[in-house]
Amino acid sequence: MFGLGAPELLIVLGVVVVLFGGAKIPKLARSLGQAQKEFKTGLEEGHRDDVVTKNDDSKPNP
Repeated sequence: MFGLGAPELLIVLGVVVVLFGGAKIPKLARSLGQAQKEFKTGLEEGHRDDVVTKNDDSKPNP
């Protein structure tokens, strides 16, 4: 993962704990998970809209 080994990941984790505090980390993780879910949903909706638009464009206008 990006060339990071175990020691580097532990250092990053330690910095995150110091910056955000132990109590706020679950809230931060939950927020990141919700943001990822909304992003994926938006991508799927955009893909469906593109498919519908392409299908509509292929029909001739009367």
